[in-house]
Amino acid sequence: MATRVLPPALLSLILLPLLLLSARDTVAAGEDFPRDGRVIDLDESNFEAALGAIDFLFVDFYAPWCGHCKRLAPELDEAAPVLAGLSEPIVVAKVNADKYRKLGSKYGVDGFPTLMLFIHGVPIEYTGSRKADQLVRNLKKFVSPDVSILESDSAIKTFVENAGTSFPMFLGFGVNDSLIAEYGRKYKKRAWFAVAKEFSEDIMVAYEFDKVPALVAIHPKYKEQSLFYGPFEENFLEDFVRQSLLPLVVPINTETLKMLNDDQRKVVLTILEDDSDENSTQLVKILRSAANANRDLVFGYVGIKQWDEFVETFDVSKSSQLPKLLVWDRNEEYELVDGSERLEEGDQASQISQFLEGYRAGRTTKKKISGPSFMGFLNSLVSLSSLYILIFVIALLVVMVYFAGQDDTPQPRRIHEE
Repeated sequence: MATRVLPPALLSLILLPLLLLSARDTVAAGEDFPRDGRVIDLDESNFEAALGAIDFLFVDFYAPWCGHCKRLAPELDEAAPVLAGLSEPIVVAKVNADKYRKLGSKYGVDGFPTLMLFIHGVPIEYTGSRKADQLVRNLKKFVSPDVSILESDSAIKTFVENAGTSFPMFLGFGVNDSLIAEYGRKYKKRAWFAVAKEFSEDIMVAYEFDKVPALVAIHPKYKEQSLFYGPFEENFLEDFVRQSLLPLVVPINTETLKMLNDDQRKVVLTILEDDSDENSTQLVKILRSAANANRDLVFGYVGIKQWDEFVETFDVSKSSQLPKLLVWDRNEEYELVDGSERLEEGDQASQISQFLEGYRAGRTTKKKISGPSFMGFLNSLVSLSSLYILIFVIALLVVMVYFAGQDDTPQPRRIHEE
């Protein structure tokens, strides 16, 4: 029986993909990337190899002329050895995306610096703090388990200490970890999740719960703590988690506005003269009690001294009578409650209760903010590349106008000094 031989052309077509895969693996295996905490340089020749060789790769897409990039560089140098020493090491790298534009374009880089964490080759854009210590805290969150299982009081203490203050945390006591796992995955970027299997009465006292199952939500940064006893079913658990991602009372600034953008609730906004003075501190405590009883609303506060540009969009100025209460839809409209526009001295808790009763009863006057929508402003920031194009077009028009007028412009006579 004759042996059939494949035609050379067909054999080549079959072997080519295998050869390419082999070549790719050889490159990835042959490339030696340092893991000692240095920031490594990548370019179009070795970037894909790095993705194949490094499980967790944090990349700074930068431009040499960018001032923000220059300020970021020493922060990355400081963070890199700490990240390399994690149980799940993160390697820090940088790419000159102004020079290697094709590589930057592939990953949607349109401004500098652009930071991305590649988890097994899958990119996630990083938009958190660029300070070394906070950057480490934030990136640790990405490589941590969705839900940590804690077997002792000391494990609970260590978990809380290591989590830091950048994110809220949810600690389950006597809770089935399978109930928490879904939210640990869903809100991984925004909070820490853990379930304690073993704990003492001292822990119950410290976290102020007296029965199980219990879920404790903690905001270390704001020194706030909330408690949930159930029911651990249907939408009740997720509602508690979702609403507890924000502190009970939110100080309004550019960073927290971004957080509000992920929340669908309306905001009970208290406008103060100075949100850092003693009277404001006492008022925030009263607002916290109101917020705890009205979780379908977000409670926030802002001082005109701290952010007058934002406050003025609600027709409030330094001459206005403050504190002022309103309900904001987080976009272009807000509501004033008839007869409860401002807080007087005295029993402010009762005044806040009356305000909420009036709002829920519909005794309100709707108004439009007087300036641009701040949520819209945050969501539609012009990208750096768009800004460059705009500047280039304007400069081009200026040059064209200049040269167009040269023929008609009389030239001044030059006076030469002897």
